[in-house]
Amino acid sequence: MSASVAVYRNIYTEDRFRQTYGTEDKPVGQEKLRERVLRRCRCSQVSCYNLLKERVPIFNWLPKYRLKKWILGDAVAGLTVGILHIPQGMAFALLTSVAPIYGLYTSFFPVVLYMLFGTGHHVSTGTFAVLSLMTGSVVEQLVPSPLGLNASSAEAADLEAQRIGVASAVAFLSGILMLAMFSLQLGFLSTYLSEPIVKAFTSAAAFHVTVSQLQSMLGLRLPRYTGAFSLFRTLASVMESLPQTNVAELVISLVCLALLVPAKEVNTRLRHKLRTPIPVEILTVIIATGVAYGFSLDSKYSIEIVGHIPAGFPQPRMPSLQVLPDIAGDTIAITFVGYAVSVSLAMIYADKHGYSIQPNQELLALGVSNTVSSLFTCFPSSATLATTNILESAGGHTQLSGVFTSLVVLVVLLLIGPLFHFLPRAVLACINVTSLRQMFVQFQDLPELWRVSKIDFIVWLVTWLSVVVLNVDVGLAIGVVFSLMTVVCRTQRAGCSVLGRASNTEIYRPLDNHNKCYEIPGVKILTYNGPIYYGNRSFFRADMSRLLGLSPERIRRREKALKALEKRDQESISTVERGVANTSFSSEHEFFKSEALESEVQVALIDCGSVIFVDVAGARLFIQMCIECQKVGMTIYLANCNESVLKIFTSCGLMKYMNPQHIFVTVHDAVVHIQQQREKPSENNPTIWV
Repeated sequence: MSASVAVYRNIYTEDRFRQTYGTEDKPVGQEKLRERVLRRCRCSQVSCYNLLKERVPIFNWLPKYRLKKWILGDAVAGLTVGILHIPQGMAFALLTSVAPIYGLYTSFFPVVLYMLFGTGHHVSTGTFAVLSLMTGSVVEQLVPSPLGLNASSAEAADLEAQRIGVASAVAFLSGILMLAMFSLQLGFLSTYLSEPIVKAFTSAAAFHVTVSQLQSMLGLRLPRYTGAFSLFRTLASVMESLPQTNVAELVISLVCLALLVPAKEVNTRLRHKLRTPIPVEILTVIIATGVAYGFSLDSKYSIEIVGHIPAGFPQPRMPSLQVLPDIAGDTIAITFVGYAVSVSLAMIYADKHGYSIQPNQELLALGVSNTVSSLFTCFPSSATLATTNILESAGGHTQLSGVFTSLVVLVVLLLIGPLFHFLPRAVLACINVTSLRQMFVQFQDLPELWRVSKIDFIVWLVTWLSVVVLNVDVGLAIGVVFSLMTVVCRTQRAGCSVLGRASNTEIYRPLDNHNKCYEIPGVKILTYNGPIYYGNRSFFRADMSRLLGLSPERIRRREKALKALEKRDQESISTVERGVANTSFSSEHEFFKSEALESEVQVALIDCGSVIFVDVAGARLFIQMCIECQKVGMTIYLANCNESVLKIFTSCGLMKYMNPQHIFVTVHDAVVHIQQQREKPSENNPTIWV
C-alpha cells in the first residue's frame, strides 16, 4: 500500500510568496565605518578567553581531558609514533638533501607546535616524503653537491650549512604563506586539490622517491637531477653506472628490504589484532648500526654512513632569506601540497571519530609550525600518512599523544643521536622506499574510480603522467588546471531538457528519461542544468533556440507579418471611415491563427531551479532570448528562481520585457496559472489542487 499526498493551496508568484512568507526588508544601514570598527573591536574578558580557546585549541580540549580513559592510549600511540619518527626523520632528511640530524629536528619542533595549535586529534606531523622530495629539488637547484667531496672537510661543512639554510628558508616562506592565508581566511583553497589529484600526485611522487633512492641502495655516487624528465634521467644514469655498484651496500639493501617488506605487510594485515605495530624500522636501524660498527664496514667496503650526529638542541638562527625570491614558485606548490594533505588526513579521521576540524585554524597551526621550526634549522613539515595511520590504530585519542612522541625524539636528540654515527645510508634509503607502500597501493582504487566517474579517472591519469614525466611541482599545477577545466567544460555543456508532467501530480521530469510523463498542450517547459555565464551562453542560446524553434527565418517572417497587419489595420480604418468594408482584415488574423497552430507552443516556461548563478553576460542573453520569444508570439514564464539569480535578472532590466506576475515559486504554480488563465481569465483567487 503506497501513501498519498493531497495539497490544496493558493498559487504563488514570487512577489506574492515574498509578501506572505518573506522577512521584512532591512533598512539600509547608515552605520559609519568608524562605528562598525569600534563595535568589532569591543572586547570583554569572556570574548578574549573564547578567542584564546579558538586560536590555541589546547586551552579548549585539555581541561576536558579524560585522564583515566585516554592517557594509556595516548601514551602508547605517542611512544609508537615517536619510535617511528627516528628512522623516518633521518631517512627523509636524505630526500631533502640535508644531514640526517635535521630530520630529527623536524620530527620534534612541529610536533610540539601542532599539539598547541592544531585541531586534528589524530594527526601526526613531522617529515613527509613528498614534501622532502620537493624541498630536496629546490636545494639541489640552488646548492648542487659536487661529486667526490670529502665529507669531513671544511668545504663539506660549509656546503651543508648552505643546504639547510635553503631548506629552512623554504619552511620559513611556506609558514609565512600559510599565516597569510589564515589571515585572509583562505582555508577553502585546499578544496581545489581534489581527491583524485592528491592520490595521483602522491602515487607519482612515490615513483620519484623510489628512483631517487636507487643510487644510495646500490652504493653509487651520482648527481641528483631536477626539472623535467628528471626521473628518466636518473634511471638512465643508474643503468649506466650499474657496473660500479658497491656490492656491500647492495647486500645491505637487499637484507633490509627482506626484513622491512614482510614486517610492514604483517603490520598492515594484522593492524586490528596488534596493540602496537612491530617497530621494524628502528630495529633495523639499531641492528644495521651495530653490524656496521662491529665489522667496520665503512672502512673495509667503503659503504656510505650517516656520520657525525651532534647531541643537543640546535642554536636558533635565521634561514637564508636572500634566496626567498628564487624559491617562491616552488614554495607555493610545497605549501599547497602540505596543507592539502594535512587537512585531508585531519578530515578523514575527524569524520571517522565524530568531531570536526577548522581548516583555517589548520592553516594557523601549520603556519606557526613551519615558521618557528625554520628558526631551528628544520625543513618543511606536514601531517604524514604513515604515522597518522599508526597513531590512530595504536589507540591515540587526542593531541596529547604529541607529548610522548616529542619525548622520544628529545631523548634521541640529547642522548642517543651520536650512537647512529655508523648507520649505513643504504638502510635509510630502504626505509624511504618501504614507507611509500600506502602511496603505491592507491593504484587499486583505479577500477572503482573508472566505474564511478570516468572524468575523475582522467584527472587522476593526467595528474599522474604529468608528475612522472615532467616534475612534481609542474605536474601538480597541470593536474589542478586540468581538473578545473573539466569543471568548466561540464558547466559549458550543462544541457537543456524538456520537462513533462507525471499524471495527477505536481512532479515534472525530463521527457528523455521519463517517457510516461506528458507535455502540457501549448506549453513548453524547459530546464537548464547549470549556470548561465559568459563561458556557456552560446551553448545555452543554441539549446533554447533549438527546443523553442527560435530560428531567424521564423522571427523575420513573424515581424514581416506584423508589419503587414499594422498596415492593413490602418487601411481598414480609413476604408471604414469612407463607408467601405475591408474583407481582407479577417484573413490576416487567420494567418496568425494558422501560424500559432503550426508552432503549437504559445507559452515558454523556464525552470530555473538548476541555474545556480548568472553573470551579467548570461542575464543579458537571457533577456535577448525573452525578446525573441515575444517576437514569435510566445509568452515567457519563470519558476524556481533563487534570490541571487532573480536579483541579477532584475538589475539587468528583465522586468522591462516581462510581467513580474509571470515569475512563480514552482513550475506547477505556473502551469496551473496558465491553464486557469485560459479557462477563467478573470478569477481572482486561483488555487492548486493536487
